[in-house]
Amino acid sequence: MAGRIPQRFGVSISLLCLMIPCFFFVGSMLKPSLDTLSFSSLRLSSTMSLEIQVVEEEKHGMDRSEVEGMPTSAMGEESPPNKPENETIDPSPIDHHEEPIFSSETSLLEEILKEQAEEQETSTARAAESKISCDESERRSDTCAVHGDVRVVGYSSSIILAINGAAAVHGEEEEGIGWKIRPYSRKWETTVMGRIRELTVRESTRKQPQCSVNHTVPGIVFSTGGFLGNFFHDFSDVLIPLFTTARRHRGRVQFLVTDFNYGWIAKYETILRRLSYYPIIDLDRERTVRCFRDVHVGLLSHRELGIDPSKAPNGDSMADFREFLRSCFSLSREQAVVVRSAGRKKKPRLLLINRRGSRSITNRREVSSLARSLGFKVLVAGPEETKNVSRFARTVNSCDVLMGVHGAGLTNMVFLPRGATLVQIVPWGGLTSACRHDFGDPAADMAIRYLEYEVKKEESSLIRQYPRQHPVFTDPLSIHKQGWDAIWSVFLDKQTVKVDVRRLRGVLEEALQHQRSPPL
Repeated sequence: MAGRIPQRFGVSISLLCLMIPCFFFVGSMLKPSLDTLSFSSLRLSSTMSLEIQVVEEEKHGMDRSEVEGMPTSAMGEESPPNKPENETIDPSPIDHHEEPIFSSETSLLEEILKEQAEEQETSTARAAESKISCDESERRSDTCAVHGDVRVVGYSSSIILAINGAAAVHGEEEEGIGWKIRPYSRKWETTVMGRIRELTVRESTRKQPQCSVNHTVPGIVFSTGGFLGNFFHDFSDVLIPLFTTARRHRGRVQFLVTDFNYGWIAKYETILRRLSYYPIIDLDRERTVRCFRDVHVGLLSHRELGIDPSKAPNGDSMADFREFLRSCFSLSREQAVVVRSAGRKKKPRLLLINRRGSRSITNRREVSSLARSLGFKVLVAGPEETKNVSRFARTVNSCDVLMGVHGAGLTNMVFLPRGATLVQIVPWGGLTSACRHDFGDPAADMAIRYLEYEVKKEESSLIRQYPRQHPVFTDPLSIHKQGWDAIWSVFLDKQTVKVDVRRLRGVLEEALQHQRSPPL
């Protein structure tokens, strides 16, 4: 009996052995498992949370998508998407034998992640593309081209490139450092430039004021101060540089003007409307924040009354500018008349610009008579006739020769037809080089022939103001060394001329010969 197990214990052991597999079976049935679809849903839910966050961030940046001219009601807060606030995904029961269901959910997840990655790359690339490119190397003007999230704040004279810290070019430690630009094309003239409003162009990683208006076209900032009101400077300092800078946009560009000159804007409205289809903004009086993707501060200016095609964004030249003017003012003549014989009935037309006061021609009647005797039809224009730009442009375009003493009136050469001739009468005072620089050199780029007549001291009114032994006559360049003010006061502001018609005859005969030459 000692070696036998009692029967009741044997039964208990048998029952225990039978129950152990049951525990393992039940345990395996009750153990938590990580369902494949639940895993996908978990990642999808996380992704959706990320997506909602991105939408919220974009909502704060909605001002970038508003466009100028949108009604106020349309510029209000956008309605939120029609989604429950706590959206959840209720997965359908899984059939573990249906592989396509799992593949479909995975593809959706991958697509969402891919789209978000692309959006992030686009945002990063856009930030990387944001930049300020300033050129201070040109003699005539400083310019800055700003690309990205650009905010023009008129009341603080600032053009700001809003940029995130990671993409900042200069880094956080240089916050606020930028460029100072006076957007007028005569930067060596320190006195006049001191009267041009200074603008600050900078990038900033700080939070910027919200956009009041979003523009879908680029902006160009320039000044209508300085010497404007003088016909030469109107064209040389602003209109030609503005054409060079704005022409490539074909009217789809917004002008923002500092030192706003209402009279000047009205005078050249015909030209300005062709360069920009939008109302000009007085930047100095702005109390709003205007936002752009691209802003150009300052104008591209190459030389007096000229364009360098190799530097122009569109490769434009003075021939293009003159064609543009013909379109603006409906100028009919592209080519000057060609005189085939002395007996030709149609006479070439000569326009004499006669100034009032300084540098006027005191014997203009004799000059006109000489020109008529040589076969010209003569027109004489004074200050009153030149006030209306559109009307006088058509008068100039009808002529073949333009003549006058050095001065702003000769700028009307821009309206002459191709092959016409400019005759510049150069006052006494060693001014030949300067006069040629202002009008003689530009004439070639305009396909205009150029002649000059140099006044002798006997023809100058200065002979009655100074003794013949004075440096004004014996050494004019010594006056030049005293500076521009001395040149202006002595040789330009107080001199009139009485032309020797016998000497002038040879110049006008040469001009007539030009009209017998083949067209340019």
